[in-house]
Amino acid sequence: MFELIGESFKSAINKLRFVDDEKALKNALETLKKSLLKADVHHKVVKDLLVLVEEDVKKNGIGQKQFLNALKVNLEYILNVNGKNQGFVFAPKPPTIVLMTGLQGGGKTTSTIKLANYLKLRNKKVLVAACDLQRLAAVEQLKQLCNTNEIELFYIENETNPIEVAKKALEKVNSSMVDVLLVDTAGRLAIDEILMNELKDIKEALNPHEVFYVADAMSGQDGVKTAASFNEALGITGVILSKFDADTKGGVALGIAKQIGIPLRFIGVGEKIADLEIFIPDRIVSRIMGEGDLATLAEKTAAIIDEKEAKKLNQKIKKGEFNFNDFLNQMESIKKLGSMKSLIGMIPGLSNINSELKDLDLDNSKEILHIKAMISSMTPKERENPDLLNNARKRRIAEGAGLSQIEVNRFLKQFANAAKLAKRFSGKKGMDSLMQMMSQARRQF
Repeated sequence: MFELIGESFKSAINKLRFVDDEKALKNALETLKKSLLKADVHHKVVKDLLVLVEEDVKKNGIGQKQFLNALKVNLEYILNVNGKNQGFVFAPKPPTIVLMTGLQGGGKTTSTIKLANYLKLRNKKVLVAACDLQRLAAVEQLKQLCNTNEIELFYIENETNPIEVAKKALEKVNSSMVDVLLVDTAGRLAIDEILMNELKDIKEALNPHEVFYVADAMSGQDGVKTAASFNEALGITGVILSKFDADTKGGVALGIAKQIGIPLRFIGVGEKIADLEIFIPDRIVSRIMGEGDLATLAEKTAAIIDEKEAKKLNQKIKKGEFNFNDFLNQMESIKKLGSMKSLIGMIPGLSNINSELKDLDLDNSKEILHIKAMISSMTPKERENPDLLNNARKRRIAEGAGLSQIEVNRFLKQFANAAKLAKRFSGKKGMDSLMQMMSQARRQF
């Protein structure tokens, strides 16, 4: 995400090779202007940003560092939206009621489930109400998504009035221990009076604490205009940008924040259920600049990985007892963190290799499927103790997995090397070694 904007910053900064060169500053600002317009940022937003950057640079001295700092400060200023709420804000007394709105095809239903999962991982009890009774099979889609991800769904069979469903859902959460009610509403291919009246009626019936608008990140300035229309009719309190992994521009984010003054609360950064992140301006700007976002990575990890289990695993790694069952368990944990592209983008210095990881899928890639097939062909004792794998056992595993013994040997060698590397990082000096490796990677890329 934001790849085009990030690249434009690098191009602009490279124009400033000498200190106090006003001509170079002018060229840098012109390069930045063209790139931002190409990234679908509204011309008024571009103009305001350039004025702020130029003023700050001239005040602090013309140079690459000053230009970079001015960009960071003013981007954060634009995206902060006057200090309005970030992420999810709970009501003083549960349940917190959230009305989910947006156009059809914008990712509203998927974003609703992602938000429910985000809250569930933080030990909140969530109920999703199916109030999209217009789109064919909308309720069925929600049923499948909720069943797959163990999220409770409220719906009324054969009901055609979404207001009745909303009222009954509200009655249920008020009489139970539900922390959050997420209400999935109908969308249209375009804004019309019928849609807006229906949403207004549901809002009146629920009196929600939040009205979220789900905006397609690929919609550009049309997305900004649509968000403005929803805001005028309903009073939007936050925006979730969906499909952000597919958009290399990012202009819609700046437009919504600057032109409408609505805070961006979450971004969808992939297709997986875990691919939803809080939109925190300084962290997003840090990623744009290629500086990573270790704070978000740590938060996502803490929500997924059990601290006791992590300590137990670390002890096994220190003793050199990491086995294939541990490997599979870690694979499952990593999958819950979201897409690899998103995770790599949070590590300083590695954001430039994101394009290479775009299609890496921990469920369906050929390499992962082969590894799972090999481990499935092992006996329980072999999984617990990799040292048991002699040539005869390797031949049996290769036959069971439908692979050659060469492929099995290659995987076992990679596994042994990974276990040694993990052991190296598990000691007292492990963090120093890890930071040194990341520093080297940052210089390389």
